[in-house]
Amino acid sequence: MKVLKITPVLLLLAILVTSCSSVRVASDYDREVNFNQYESYAFFKPGIDKAEISDLDKKRILRAIETEMQRKGFTKSEDPDLLVSIFTKTNENINIYQNNMMGWGYGWGWHPWYWGSGFNTVNRTSEGTLYIDLIDAEGKELVWQGMGTAALAEKVDKKQERINEIVSEILEKYPPEIKN
Repeated sequence: MKVLKITPVLLLLAILVTSCSSVRVASDYDREVNFNQYESYAFFKPGIDKAEISDLDKKRILRAIETEMQRKGFTKSEDPDLLVSIFTKTNENINIYQNNMMGWGYGWGWHPWYWGSGFNTVNRTSEGTLYIDLIDAEGKELVWQGMGTAALAEKVDKKQERINEIVSEILEKYPPEIKN
């Protein structure tokens, strides 16, 4: 019986923990490409320069990509097989919660059952989307694209950690699992 009482609490806690740090990820790729041929990479400077974020955040993203590419066995090269480019978007979400309290008597309004002013809560969150493009260096064609959307870290000391998490989850989808 105790298990039945504890289970909903644990479930709620698990949902809260995962919803706070979740990254929504998707990827797409060219199904005609053999991804086993790629062993080296370099950053595609013209594409990275177009990303509309601060230079500090670009450095954070590139560091995270470098770490993940090395983890996957890629080497950084002057003559690469793949070019890595990024693109970013940000949205600010504004949520307004209205809580009109119900009570008795005539308060600050006309309604006979309403009393009190109630309260509103405004919550602002910034959400970012990072696109990582992998481009075939020889043919200059996009072969794989990963996208991750997540709430952004507001504190400077947490930014690199959050970016590492986002990049890691995006590149987890590479190479694609090709099903015949």
